[in-house]
Amino acid sequence: MSGIESYNVLFLCTGNSARSILAEAYLNSLRGRPFKAYSAGSHPAGAVNSHALDVLRTANIPVEGLRSKSWDEFAIPGAPKMHFVFTVCDNAAGEVCPIWPGQPMTAHWPFQDPAAFEGSEVETHAVFLDVFRQIRTRIDIFTNLPLRSLDKLSLQKKLTDLGRNVVEAE
Repeated sequence: MSGIESYNVLFLCTGNSARSILAEAYLNSLRGRPFKAYSAGSHPAGAVNSHALDVLRTANIPVEGLRSKSWDEFAIPGAPKMHFVFTVCDNAAGEVCPIWPGQPMTAHWPFQDPAAFEGSEVETHAVFLDVFRQIRTRIDIFTNLPLRSLDKLSLQKKLTDLGRNVVEAE
């Protein structure tokens, strides 16, 4: 993937209210990295989950401009060309996705759905924090891959392995 100045990354989830939003906000908060993150859903909830926003605020990550939106926005002419598309929930991984312009690299990175958790406020916040920690860890590994020096097949294997929580030492 040499010759690219900046990489566009799209995180997909069915409702685009929690996991994909957490991933988008976290990746965009990383300064000095050549990434621009977006998120979307096949059936957007229409609002960002309040617990997701609380977790981001706790981590001092900006929440302005975050919104639940359809993945259709990224499959139309004039949409940003994606280099990477990651599904972060099992439902979105099983759906027929739009054809993404530019044939981005794709992988499935499943995470528990914290929005589906039922419990007390404290328990719910703890679940959201745990999922956010997992998302951060996976994104940190991804952003430290030597993207410019890996061939496409090797990079695809690493992205797929990240979804399986299989990480080889560099």
